Amino acid sequence: MAIYMPLLMMGALALGTYWLVRNTPIFSAPEAAREASHDIDYFMRKFTVKTFDEGGLLKSEIYGIEARHFPDTDILEIDQARIRSISPDGRITTATANRAYSNGDGSEVQLTGNALVIREASKDASGKETPRMEFRGEFLHAFLNDERVQSHKPVLLIRGTDQFVGDTFAYDNLDQVADLKGRVHGILVPRSAASAPGLPTLTLPAPAPASPAKPVTP
Repeated sequence: MAIYMPLLMMGALALGTYWLVRNTPIFSAPEAAREASHDIDYFMRKFTVKTFDEGGLLKSEIYGIEARHFPDTDILEIDQARIRSISPDGRITTATANRAYSNGDGSEVQLTGNALVIREASKDASGKETPRMEFRGEFLHAFLNDERVQSHKPVLLIRGTDQFVGDTFAYDNLDQVADLKGRVHGILVPRSAASAPGLPTLTLPAPAPASPAKPVTP
């Protein structure tokens, strides 16, 4: 028995190992992650989407006639969009356009067709008043959290009673700097004449006519 005991133990271990191998569950290989397509995964009609901060205060509100969501870019395409954003200190900015493209949290919006962004008048902690501002154009790119607006197309800027037009435009509200380039025109109205009737106004330049299509030669 002493001679055969090691052999018996080795045989028992081999049988136990074989049993474990036969009864061990086989896990299937993980499926490869599917790439998000550019197909619409959901749509909404006559909707309102609201976002709130950690304290439950309203940050932004988006309304539209119809919206389509694309999962690969997390972009919401909105028809007849109306957007309202409220900064942490209570300043209100609204935006409207024939069509808008918003990112997932509504902090960045591209407006096309009759684009309008309005920043309401406000006062800072020291009591200094910032006049109402309007930005008008066929295209506006608004960064609502950073309080920036920019465009590579002509924009009309109205600040209180002053007006400016430029071929390209960038505005940073935190720095209080507006950068207009190209053919820039401006009207500065003194405070004493601000309420006078018949003040001159600026308009956006008419878009250049599209060139006729050329026939395709074989």
